[in-house]
Amino acid sequence: MTEKVYPMTLEGKENLEKELEELKTVKRKEVVERIKIARGFGDLSENSEYESAKDEQAFIEGRISTVENMLANAEIIDNSKAKTDEVSLGRSVIFKELPDGIDEEYTIVGKAEADPFSGKISNESPIAQALLGKKVGEKVEISTPGGSMTVQITKVF
Repeated sequence: MTEKVYPMTLEGKENLEKELEELKTVKRKEVVERIKIARGFGDLSENSEYESAKDEQAFIEGRISTVENMLANAEIIDNSKAKTDEVSLGRSVIFKELPDGIDEEYTIVGKAEADPFSGKISNESPIAQALLGKKVGEKVEISTPGGSMTVQITKVF
């Protein structure tokens, strides 16, 4: 069975590497210390501090595993040969919802580094799927869970 490939920018890969380092060297040690302290409170069966620390430890170990897998299967996006007026992975796009919407700007990135609150959307999202391969000036119909909309691409960079 082949592993899933995680497309990402070089910046996204570097951020994941920093997160992994923080998880392994800081967070892991902090939670181990919390578990030690909580054990000192006595009966573990009714010790909420101990349970909370163990839950956090499980989350941290799961995240470490996930990040290691993403990094091991990372594929760095290279836009050096991509057309400059076409929406592609790793590029930013500005579009306007028609007929009279405001401009919206997103950078299309791989799922591993998606962060909609900072304008980075996954290439697997409905908006990105509709925009990929389209050019400046094109009108695009986007179907989302909240309904469909028509947008016009005004800039790709």
